[in-house]
Amino acid sequence: MDLGFTADERRFREEMRRFFTNEIPADIRAAAAKGEHVSKQQLVTTQRIMNQAGLAVPDWPVAWGGRDWTPVQFHIWLDEMQTASVPAPLSFNASMVGPVIAQFGSDAQKQRFLAPTANLDIWWCQGFSEPGAGSDLASLRTIARRDGEDWIVDGQKTWTTLAQYADWIFCLCRTDPGAAKRQLGISFLVIDMRTPGVTVRPIQTIDGGHEVNEVWFDNVRVPGENLIGEENRGWDYAKFLLGRERVGIARIGVSKARLRRLRELAALERYEGAPMIENRGFRERLTALEIDLRALEMTQLRVVANQRHQEAGKPDPASSILKLKGSEIQQATTELLLDLVGPYAMPYRHDPSCQDGEVEGDNDPMSIGPDYAAEAAPTYFNWRKISIYGGSSEIQRNIVAKAILGF
Repeated sequence: MDLGFTADERRFREEMRRFFTNEIPADIRAAAAKGEHVSKQQLVTTQRIMNQAGLAVPDWPVAWGGRDWTPVQFHIWLDEMQTASVPAPLSFNASMVGPVIAQFGSDAQKQRFLAPTANLDIWWCQGFSEPGAGSDLASLRTIARRDGEDWIVDGQKTWTTLAQYADWIFCLCRTDPGAAKRQLGISFLVIDMRTPGVTVRPIQTIDGGHEVNEVWFDNVRVPGENLIGEENRGWDYAKFLLGRERVGIARIGVSKARLRRLRELAALERYEGAPMIENRGFRERLTALEIDLRALEMTQLRVVANQRHQEAGKPDPASSILKLKGSEIQQATTELLLDLVGPYAMPYRHDPSCQDGEVEGDNDPMSIGPDYAAEAAPTYFNWRKISIYGGSSEIQRNIVAKAILGF
């Protein structure tokens, strides 16, 4: 199997590299590279620049802003974007609801939603998980019942990321409680967050931030035209969406940028009078991570090569290895940074100047050490989630055992 790039693909890589380093504002990329909070406006600015260049939603249908790229080109786009520390297009828009509407929505829904979704004129959030219905999503209890042409929605969603910013939410709701199988009685609705009866309540996470929320629906009236696809087919659309969510979830480019940052900081931090980069134990840990990352990248290239030669068929089960090992490497980089800065990592606190609706971290955390140490602990704690979302590590091991090992 040829894992090398063709001349055209190398030219494409250079084109992507120039765009991401020249067109995305340096202050946004620098903040992302340092692990600092990237604001809502910075995310909007980045996505609109990319959308203007036709690079925000390249895997969408061409009619709605996509590009007719090969799997290799898509891989290069993603790798160069992550390596340059460019915030990715908002996943709820670009990788989740947008493709669902493009695939299953009516013509009117496509005209209404797709262009503003690609340009982040609409900020979406995801209403799937509920208390008691996370891993077992089919047990969700949020109800949508018919009232004339409309739907009346009652229930609760939780762990709703960035709902405090959202204009719209895409929801799985139970529309047929008596269905023979739980999965057969679920529909996919989109709901304006300004609708009376929608309430967002923040959840403060272990890293001290406000990234996730509860969303409550109390007798919320939703127009019938907001049903995506067919009634009681929402489970099929959710599986389609979740399959796309896992694209690029290994985040190899992110880990490349993080390891580059670790080398830079290790030249600044000192241990027993010498830079940490000269410490044998630290170098061994850093080198082991770099080797693991290189091996993971080669695995990803093999997956891409399979896609290049086999456009049709089942997804390569090696993608589960990418998710599993990619999660481990990402978490290991945050742990190594935590060890590098030592006790300076811990002094961060709630910022009392944050107003309702702001994400904790809009103002820099307090630190008694160097500025770059302030984000080490919050990032370490926040990235514990990486081995859970998009399919937990335990689920990925089961997939590997069944699909690759034959168990």
